Amino acid sequence: MTRHEIFHRGMIIRRAVRLSLLVSVLLVSSVAQGHPHGWIDLSVKVISDKQGRVTALEQRWRMDPFYSLVVMEELGQVEGASMEQGLAELGREIRDNLAPMGYFTEIQRDGNAVDTGDVSEYTTRIGDGRLVFMFRLPLAEPQPLEGSQLSYQVFDPTYYLEVVHEADTQQRINDNALTLQQPMPACAVSVTPADPDPEMVMRAAMLDVDEQGEPGLGRYFAETGLMDCR
Repeated sequence: MTRHEIFHRGMIIRRAVRLSLLVSVLLVSSVAQGHPHGWIDLSVKVISDKQGRVTALEQRWRMDPFYSLVVMEELGQVEGASMEQGLAELGREIRDNLAPMGYFTEIQRDGNAVDTGDVSEYTTRIGDGRLVFMFRLPLAEPQPLEGSQLSYQVFDPTYYLEVVHEADTQQRINDNALTLQQPMPACAVSVTPADPDPEMVMRAAMLDVDEQGEPGLGRYFAETGLMDCR
């Protein structure tokens, strides 16, 4: 394949990715009866080094079935490109779009903000009919767990998308929604549901179907993952 053909194929895939995103937003907006307009099922693995310091949060996002269907249909219609190529390009676009927003992730250790680095490890695939985006979010500096608490929240700042940890049919958090790469007997892990005050719930409910919330609104609806090693 010539360099021109590779470039042309890449342009086709990028157009399909952008079209799929636009179509999904338009279709969801036309049928949604409230806020948010889509959701992500989240699972997190806490990555640590041999010294027991947290070095990264490995996240898996499973996009909602409707969005996944739209994306798969659009990518499947791209001539001259395989689904694998389309997914790879989509993954790059998702990563690049999330980077300025800190990958929707805020981390704290003992109440102090923890800085994160850039994502270089990621993959996009289809699993059980849903689009799955997996990535490893590195911490800027390793964070010791012993004798401390590490917490995180993953949320869309505008609350256009709802991010919730993987749950069963009874809406109970799955055991694998938050795990430690290396089990540490002194650490307890838990996921706390959001508890927004009525005013924030009212603000979200009053948004029109094609509106995004004010920056930071999503924080009030975010679940909190906690590793307590005190």
